[in-house]
Amino acid sequence: MSMEISSNYKDYKNEYLDRVQTGQDKVKEASQDQRGEDKNEGIPVPKDEYISSEKSGSKPSGLYRLGQDENGNPKVMYDDPKRVAKAKDVQPKEEPAKKAEKCTTNTDNVDREIEKLKEEKEQLEQQIKAAAGDKEKVKVLEKKLAQIEGELSHKDNDTYRRKNAVIS
Repeated sequence: MSMEISSNYKDYKNEYLDRVQTGQDKVKEASQDQRGEDKNEGIPVPKDEYISSEKSGSKPSGLYRLGQDENGNPKVMYDDPKRVAKAKDVQPKEEPAKKAEKCTTNTDNVDREIEKLKEEKEQLEQQIKAAAGDKEKVKVLEKKLAQIEGELSHKDNDTYRRKNAVIS
């Protein structure tokens, strides 16, 4: 079976396309008629144009600025002039100045704990070297060494220090 495809798309008729085009033509004609009537009435057609704030003499209705939210992410903020006017009318009562609070984080206890584990690890390594002949004793010491190394890897990081720090 063979099919022939015409490469010229103008040969195809589309009833929908014809209806849409005639509808557009009608709309254009109607809008031209309206424009003619508007011109006859003498009413000017409103146009948008830029007037700088210096020439207009009035303050802007609102001001957008770039700020930060609670998490420090960038955020577009809107300054409402109505709210500013209300705030100027109502003077806030003077509040006593708040003293700045100072917080200190102390990780000395955690650091001491980690140092003890490191010392125990060194001692166990020395004991393993000294007990090279006794296999059973070496196995027991190696188990203890593996346990201490696991504990050290868990505790010797910033996350553990922050979690167990003393804040005052």
